[in-house]
Amino acid sequence: MEEIGFFLNASRETSDENLISIAKQADGLGYHSYWTGESWGRDVFTVLTMVACHTANLRLGTGIATVYSRTPAILAQTIASLDIISKGRAMLGLGSSGKVVVEGWHGVPFDSPLARTREYIEIIRMALAGGAVNYEGKFYQMERFRMISPPVQERVPIYLASLGPKNLELTGELADGWLPVWASRDRLPDLKEQISIGAAKSSRNISDVTVSPYIFCYAADGAEDLAHGEQLLRAHMAYYVGGMGTFYFDSMSRAGFATESQAIRDAWGSGNREQAAAAVSDKMMESVVVLGDAQQCRDQLAQFRQAGADMPIVNFAHGTDLEAIHRTMAALAPQADA
Repeated sequence: MEEIGFFLNASRETSDENLISIAKQADGLGYHSYWTGESWGRDVFTVLTMVACHTANLRLGTGIATVYSRTPAILAQTIASLDIISKGRAMLGLGSSGKVVVEGWHGVPFDSPLARTREYIEIIRMALAGGAVNYEGKFYQMERFRMISPPVQERVPIYLASLGPKNLELTGELADGWLPVWASRDRLPDLKEQISIGAAKSSRNISDVTVSPYIFCYAADGAEDLAHGEQLLRAHMAYYVGGMGTFYFDSMSRAGFATESQAIRDAWGSGNREQAAAAVSDKMMESVVVLGDAQQCRDQLAQFRQAGADMPIVNFAHGTDLEAIHRTMAALAPQADA
């Protein structure tokens, strides 16, 4: 059975009861993993612990925890605790985030993200292995730190969210998986090649890195609902490209959508959200989202797999209602093609 995950943030729009209902549905449908973040909502580990208590097989991933918001020691303790509570289902998604979040929200300098991420992962690997951590790095210096409650898993999978070329190489060198957002389907082979360069530095290859792109999906119930889903996806993409700093703007520009990306940024900067969404071209949309009826969505997801996605992660645009989430989850479930 092909693996597939899903992402859903805990927010004011999604009650705990609804989140648990969706997680239970996913667990019953054979989804591999549930991922959630913490940019605007609650912290990621508390939400995952709640879901762990209501599911049996669903793996639980941080998507993502930023390396600037916690020390590597407390992060190692926290992911180990989640792994113990969930009986070996924890997955650790990490990323550097960006200057807006790190400096504006956490109040710490956004300095040397690549080097910091490297040290962070090295320390966490050492800590989760159970030995004493004595580490002398540029950013972290530690003495005699030891985990007295190790995780259940011998190796908790570590995934990295990365977009730029150097970050992709670091992913190949150190990570067990890759979590890209808005990764163009046509560019996946080239992006994987950059990961392969990093993997070779650690005597590994691309098969050692699970490629898990976040793919925004909407399984529509009729023509009117299809138009609604398309509107939600365009608006969500415009927000990322126009309002989320430079990461997604640069990524989509490198994917061949520089003209559209600039138009989105200009409209967003002027405060015209509708114009920003309208600047998302059909081709741009088709390269990164899954949209249509149930069968069309399954076919489009299969195209992502053919392009190199090992475990796609179903995501939802802001404003997607509970009925559409359940419908999309059912349409894309592992046994939906059975």
